[in-house]
Amino acid sequence: MMGFERRVTGSWDCCGSAWLRAGCLSAVALFGLVACSDPEPESPGTKAVTSLMTADQYRNSLAYIFGPGIDLQVEFAPVARTEGLLANSAAVAGVSSAQLQGIQGVASSVASQVVDATHRNYLVPCQPASLEEADRDCATEFLSRVGRLLFRRALSAAEVSMYVDLAGSAADELDDFYAGLEIALEGMLISPEGLFVVERVEPDPDNSELLRLDGYSLASRLSFFLWNAGPDDELLRAAESGELHSDDGLQREVERMLASPRLTAGMRAFFDDMLAFDEVKTLVKDSTIYPEFTRVTAEDAREQTLRTATDHLLVNDGDYRDLFTTRSTVMSPALALIYGVPAQPGWSPHEFPEDSPRAGLLTQVSFLSLHAHPGRSSVTLRGKALRERFLCQVVPEPPPGIDFSVVSNPDSHYPTQRERVRAHLETPSCAGCHRITDPIGLSLEQFDGAGGYRLTENGATIDASGGLDGFEFDGAVGLGEALRENAELPRCLVQRVYSYGTGGPPGVEIRAVLDYFNEEFATQGYRFRELLRMVALSKAFSRVQEDPSENVDSDYQGENQIASAQPTGEMR
Repeated sequence: MMGFERRVTGSWDCCGSAWLRAGCLSAVALFGLVACSDPEPESPGTKAVTSLMTADQYRNSLAYIFGPGIDLQVEFAPVARTEGLLANSAAVAGVSSAQLQGIQGVASSVASQVVDATHRNYLVPCQPASLEEADRDCATEFLSRVGRLLFRRALSAAEVSMYVDLAGSAADELDDFYAGLEIALEGMLISPEGLFVVERVEPDPDNSELLRLDGYSLASRLSFFLWNAGPDDELLRAAESGELHSDDGLQREVERMLASPRLTAGMRAFFDDMLAFDEVKTLVKDSTIYPEFTRVTAEDAREQTLRTATDHLLVNDGDYRDLFTTRSTVMSPALALIYGVPAQPGWSPHEFPEDSPRAGLLTQVSFLSLHAHPGRSSVTLRGKALRERFLCQVVPEPPPGIDFSVVSNPDSHYPTQRERVRAHLETPSCAGCHRITDPIGLSLEQFDGAGGYRLTENGATIDASGGLDGFEFDGAVGLGEALRENAELPRCLVQRVYSYGTGGPPGVEIRAVLDYFNEEFATQGYRFRELLRMVALSKAFSRVQEDPSENVDSDYQGENQIASAQPTGEMR
């Protein structure tokens, strides 16, 4: 039977050894047979980029290399959000002089800790012949191994020699082998090769007119995508041997990464970016109106949503759409005050009852408080956030000169937000946008600016009826159900995942591939892990459109002075 293969030893061998990359993730099991889906559409892939690592990626990479015993206080300057993701802006991020000084401080601290008496015996794999003199063999062994992980590729003989010479000259001058090693390591830690992820390309042997990422660059793209950190030793070995560019080798590494506990940290980073949780750091509420909302509350609200998402999607392998209707979550003592439930010590599982007005992410304190004003709720902010975060739709900013006094004054003769926001619809320049935001936000009005539940506002009963793209409902639970059935919800996630993994917003030439991913995502029951697997194994993920060497130099111009930075270790 053409197009079908039988079940073999408990697994599906669909369309040969390359079935995963060829698009056979979608299958219909029937009488022990599997039907293969259409193959992935051809595409030129994305543009190769040179991007600055985020502070979390830098921290995670160093934690893998040196272990949890090293104190890592890393902060990088924020970047602008592009098409819904900070990850889309990393390719255009530079490093200012002030930021470079901070990075040098981190590098100096890390290098000092690695070689101190507490850590050197298990972080440095050899002992020098003399503590007071240079030891070229030991320095070479340590620096070549660490440099390979820091630079995410094998170092050339010339590069190893340069760092070993630096360690040796410093050791001779300071009469201290480990002081020399510290200075050389600091130099590696502030090198552009370590801080910037430079994607390099090579011809695609399957299509001479196309380019693909080389093995090391593919390893980095996979690792930052799934783990939010640089490649581990095993992934680098697969890149070095060429296995990563074979169908079986790529499949083996992706499956290993998806099975790793590090996937949870990687996907927390993805949802943190997608949900714009970087804004939690600056979230404040009027303490006279919401005295129970503190800095701890804000951080716990962020943590609650990230735990809910990763538990539902990765631990329970749930349908992505059910994140907006599930009543299962976790609870902390600080959040219990807002939710009005009994507090338990630490984090504990929590299930909202069937008659609760809370279900899904939209009724969690993180979404409700983040998209509200310091002293009141916001119909428009919440509706705008839903469309932009979960449906990938852009809501324009309000035109200049708009009078918001009626809307922003809760003491006006309009007691509820529903009555006040009618003013938006009476202004022609505002009506277009507010017709798509306000019906959503109005259904969330039974939650105040801190996310607490209420039935009245200024003594008037709140009408929580609303609508989303033709679906009418009453209250937040109805909104979650309507959003779950909205076709743009999973489509937006597909776009966000692909953009996050490839480091930039997709162009029009990728549209057919995104449509393909969306169809396969639906066939797989909207399982998040399957989406990650499909994207990571796709040709569109590893193919690139141009050689990044054409723009590498420009990435180091202006205030980006890392290339000229020098280790700051004192000659003591």
